[in-house]
Amino acid sequence: MKISPLLALLLLTASPLAAAPAANPLAAAVAAPDRPADQVELDAGRKPVEVLGFFGLKPGDRVLDVMAGGGYYTEIMARAVGPKGYVMALEPPQFVKTDKAKAAWASLIERDKNVGLMLMSPQNVALAPSSYDFVLMHLVYHDTYWESAKYDFKRMDPAAFLQVVFNATKPGGIVGVVDHVGATGSDTRATVDKLHRMDPAVIKADFIKAGFVFEGESPVLANPADDHTTLVFGPTIRGKTDRVVYKFRRPKG
Repeated sequence: MKISPLLALLLLTASPLAAAPAANPLAAAVAAPDRPADQVELDAGRKPVEVLGFFGLKPGDRVLDVMAGGGYYTEIMARAVGPKGYVMALEPPQFVKTDKAKAAWASLIERDKNVGLMLMSPQNVALAPSSYDFVLMHLVYHDTYWESAKYDFKRMDPAAFLQVVFNATKPGGIVGVVDHVGATGSDTRATVDKLHRMDPAVIKADFIKAGFVFEGESPVLANPADDHTTLVFGPTIRGKTDRVVYKFRRPKG
């Protein structure tokens, strides 16, 4: 039977291949086979696809990863935003002093050409105004209340730091915060120093005071079994703490 060109076109259009949805760039970034094994092991506890999906990260975004640690989220976000996007990782220089840390970052930047590393103390960081579509603070906002002589991490002014972040975020841009939950009403600096946790109400109040609008929260990393009284690095709770996932927006006006 001879098939007309029009019928052939209709059959092609209706085929499963043609109807397949576009790949989720977040899922594709997480599934990339060349990610370091120690980073992949963290996925189950961190749920990056769900978290970044809630924050609304999209291809083409320019991103700031605040106190990026080993670059876990830096690399995922770099691949999700694609070649038209960019991720700047901000990290205190004292945390990238070892040969191992330097090699890990060099390797990441070699794999992902749209990544930059800014070695600068958050206490005196300078950021260009209205530069970022998205800012991520993953398990680090509490550190604005932390100080440590051992790690040469000086006392910060959280309000001053948030003003820098606010100014660096584009109007309409998003700041995503993930952090360990502390007891309601607890003293912030004391709780951070002892447990690396903080009362979520303080996070929300700080960001609103800085000018951000609270857009919502996700329960994706909630853990009701966590009683909020143990150090987050303890062997029974590490990677499984009760965590808030807050989304803030810089108003357009």
